[in-house]
Amino acid sequence: MHYANVIYILWIRQLKRYLRSRARLVSSVAQPLLFLVALGFGFGPIYAKAGGGDYITFLAPGIIAMSMLFTSMFGGIEVIWDKQFGFLKETLVAPVPRVVIMLGRTVGGATVAMVQGLVIFLVTLVVGFRPEITPALLFAPLVMFLMCMLFTALGTAIASRLNDMQAFPLVMNFLVMPMFFLSGALFPVDQLPRALAIAVRLNPVSYGVDGMRATLINVNHFGLSVDILALALTASVVIVIGALLFNKIEA
Repeated sequence: MHYANVIYILWIRQLKRYLRSRARLVSSVAQPLLFLVALGFGFGPIYAKAGGGDYITFLAPGIIAMSMLFTSMFGGIEVIWDKQFGFLKETLVAPVPRVVIMLGRTVGGATVAMVQGLVIFLVTLVVGFRPEITPALLFAPLVMFLMCMLFTALGTAIASRLNDMQAFPLVMNFLVMPMFFLSGALFPVDQLPRALAIAVRLNPVSYGVDGMRATLINVNHFGLSVDILALALTASVVIVIGALLFNKIEA
């Protein structure tokens, strides 16, 4: 079987799963919408009085990044599902390297997360967000893709070592919530205490959030080139690690 065919089959399977799940589609919009409305309009006047400007404009790129983060990471639970119902074994016995299987699942999950990010982007427009039309806007799809690849690969790698479907959400929440809240998605990171500033710099989500702000509102902390480089390098490392972990799964 050609490697590209395996990647294509896994990609299509992930996308069909997402589109068939109406409950998943609805719930994946509800949480970002709640953050946008509750925080955006709740803290908007305070943010404006502090001289920060329009909080919805600042918040929206972070919420888009949040939706992609959550969708990417929790997509790994499908690995455990496939373990229990046998599809993963059928995939693993295919005459292709495990890295191809890992890459196929990652590309499929990343595509789903990007679709989710685009849906939330449309929601932010309804709420009142207006992106700035600058040349940097052309790099928004690249930032989204790299972020989705990184965290889909991370979720898949973790799921490859778990067998309990109930344990996966606990592990994910232990990782996802701190990464999200320490990414600067909800607050500026320019004048943080030193300890928090270091945590933000070490957090890969920070570069996804910063990249989204750089491309959508032309505001950034690290620099767009640094964001893209950090996401690309981290995604490559995580995909390799994930492939090594997939090699340990018994077919």
